[in-house]
Amino acid sequence: MRGIQSNDSGYWLLTQGSHLHLENEALPCGAAESLGFTGLKGMIIGKWDEQSLWLIEEQSGDSRDYVNLRDQLFLPEEKFYLLSRGIEINHFLKTHQFCGRCGHLNQQTEDELAMQCCHCGYRTYPVIHPSIIVAVRRGTQILLANHKRHYQPNGGVYTTLAGFVEAGETFEQAVMREVWEETGIKIKNIRYFGSQPWAFPNSQMVGFLADYESGEIQLQEAEIHDAQWFSYHQPLPELPPTGTIARKLIHATLELCQAADHKKES
Repeated sequence: MRGIQSNDSGYWLLTQGSHLHLENEALPCGAAESLGFTGLKGMIIGKWDEQSLWLIEEQSGDSRDYVNLRDQLFLPEEKFYLLSRGIEINHFLKTHQFCGRCGHLNQQTEDELAMQCCHCGYRTYPVIHPSIIVAVRRGTQILLANHKRHYQPNGGVYTTLAGFVEAGETFEQAVMREVWEETGIKIKNIRYFGSQPWAFPNSQMVGFLADYESGEIQLQEAEIHDAQWFSYHQPLPELPPTGTIARKLIHATLELCQAADHKKES
C-alpha cells in the first residue's frame, strides 16, 4: 500500500474484519480529497464499474457504519469476489505485522503482495485455508445438517457438510473424513463441483458432489445439532442464502434427485 494522494479517485473499500462500509447501500465513490481519504494508505485491487477500486488499510477506532460481507451475496460473483479479495488482503496485512520466524517488524513488499521481515528477510504471503464442502445424495434424497452455529428454536438453516483440509490430506480424503466424522455416513463417487473464496476470514471453499454408500446417521454432537435425509419433492427446511456455494451444491443435488426419480419411473 502507498499513501493516498488527493487526486486519487474511484471506488473505495473500507473494511473492519469481514465487514465493509457502504454509503446509501453503495461503495463510496469520488476523489480522495472530497471523501477525506488523503494521507491514508491504500492500493488498487481491481475495477468496479469501470473505475479503480481502492482498498484502504483497515482503520482502528473507525466510527463509520459497516455491514457484513454476507449481505452482499446478491451481487454478481465478480463483484462479490473482489470485495472478498479486499477483506482477505486487509486481514493478511493486519495479522502479519511481525515476523513469524524471529518476531521483528514486517513491512509490505513493493514487488508483490507479501510481508517481509526487516530483520531476517523472511517473506510471508497471504494465507488461504482450503476447506471442503460437499452435498451427499442417496437416490432421490439429499443429506442436510443443522450445525450448532445455525441452530434456532424454530429449526434454523440446514446446509451441506464442510470442514478444513488437514495437513497431508487430499481434498477427496477430507470430504470422506468430514462426512464420516459429522454423520457416520460412508460416501462414494466423489466429484469436483466448483469453488468459492470465503473471506470469513480467509478460506477457499472447494465444493464436491458425492453419493451415499452405507451407514446410518450418527451425529457428531459437538458440531451438528441435527442431520436428516430430505426428499427433493417434499418441503425443505431453511437453506443457505443464494450466492453461496452451499446453495449451489444443494440445487445441483436436487436436480440429480429429480433426474433419478424420473429415471426410476420410466
